[in-house]
Amino acid sequence: LSFCLFENCFLAVFDSSPSSCWSWVDRSLIVLFTAISMRTSWLSVSALGLLLVASCGSNTLRYFPKSFLSAEDVPYVWETKYFEQQIDHFGFATNKTYQQRYLVNAEHYKKDGPIFFYTGNEGDIELFANNTGFMWEIAPEFGALVIFAEHRYYGKSLPFGDSSYWTREHLNFFTSEQALADFSVLGRFLKREYSAKKLIAFGGSYGGMLTAWFRMKYPHVVDGGIAASAPIFQGDTDCSAFSAVVTNDFNDVSSVCSAGIRHMFQRIPEILKQMGNDSFAVRLKLCDVDMSKDFSDWLQGILAYMAMVDYPYPASFLEPLPAWPIKVACTFFTKPSMTDTELLESMYKLSQFYQNYDDQVICINTTSFAFKGLGNSGWAYQSCTEMVFPSCNKPETDFFPPTNWDLPGYIKSCEAQYHVRPRSDWLATQYGSREAMTSFSGHSNIAFSNGKLDPWSAGGVLKSDNPSIVPILIEDGAHHFDLRHSNPADPQSVIDARKMHNTRSARSDVAAISAALTRFGD
Repeated sequence: LSFCLFENCFLAVFDSSPSSCWSWVDRSLIVLFTAISMRTSWLSVSALGLLLVASCGSNTLRYFPKSFLSAEDVPYVWETKYFEQQIDHFGFATNKTYQQRYLVNAEHYKKDGPIFFYTGNEGDIELFANNTGFMWEIAPEFGALVIFAEHRYYGKSLPFGDSSYWTREHLNFFTSEQALADFSVLGRFLKREYSAKKLIAFGGSYGGMLTAWFRMKYPHVVDGGIAASAPIFQGDTDCSAFSAVVTNDFNDVSSVCSAGIRHMFQRIPEILKQMGNDSFAVRLKLCDVDMSKDFSDWLQGILAYMAMVDYPYPASFLEPLPAWPIKVACTFFTKPSMTDTELLESMYKLSQFYQNYDDQVICINTTSFAFKGLGNSGWAYQSCTEMVFPSCNKPETDFFPPTNWDLPGYIKSCEAQYHVRPRSDWLATQYGSREAMTSFSGHSNIAFSNGKLDPWSAGGVLKSDNPSIVPILIEDGAHHFDLRHSNPADPQSVIDARKMHNTRSARSDVAAISAALTRFGD
């Protein structure tokens, strides 16, 4: 389940209809990082800020994903390029290279302008280019060069071509460290090639983690980063934290709904025992009888997914869903305790709502989680090496069936599948643990944004003693909210968060920005 959830959470950046004004918090951050990077005076920063405010309602040229807008809208455009990278940046036994794909849009680039550099996630880079509207939306105003760099072993950036996944030896260079080195080498090249002085990184989820680590590891290359929904501390976060946030999201909509879901999970084993797999599959219109055995696990996955994408407008990536999907799901659980017949009806409605909302399927496929643009096998491998995120359920904090984190079993599974042994403490060793990073000593110019509704926020940076490490909590925000285009349906809390009025007072957030400018802008 943890593999599946983290593979899919990065997709919450699909766009809906735009509004006339993009994120104030993101404007502020760009001003901050640009000013710090270019050593701009406070007076110049103030003037730039006023210009940004004034331009909020202006008619800025925008590009949107063709698949989500009407035919008359203009899709994103880019030039596809390839860059020769070392397969192994840290050893000298081989000089073999591969071709890393990256996407370029220089339409609005002005000489000496910044590079907006997206640190590619675990999938085809075109997926992220088509679904990170914020970068496209602000590039014209900053005269920025837009770059989307593909992560090695995903998309078309395969170090050993079609055989990249065939052997353990080929997979040995599939690490976040090697990927960051790719980004650093490419970033230095782009700065020279385009005479760009500064580079600002963007990323969400795993991409957000990479953005943060990129700035931390290569500060001479990247001058600032916006790390959205980046759970860099997930590896040393309580294993039940993710499930607890999911449960809280449903409970905030309706405590009755939350109690009803808990009762559903408690009754599923007995209902299956009484009905048998065949009858259960027929009643719920499952595609295969064997899917009955995993139905409870599948329900856990889709409820977590709804929490990640609980947006105030319709979105369509894994499955088409309407606005505020949790509110809709809770209409199926109107009593804290239901009869088995009522529970079967609620389970049927829930599964149909998730997978057949647009009435396009004839049966429910409980093996369906992945989106075609994601590299599912790639992320599974990474989860068996570096990206070890403990997962469990506790009855005192969540409504899912109780489970324990079984590290020995996890290791055994990874050894059987990939012949590798997970290093559960490697992220903390390589990049820093939550305990060691409270002050982010020696680091600067990173904004960590998290939606309070996002289950992955539990592993994110929610506070910092360092004034130039800026945590932003979006009260009604789900996963990747600030990487999406602004939308007329954005709730007031999100608008307020974008104006730096999040769970802390506006004054404290502005003070953090001002302190960072004062400290690094001279």
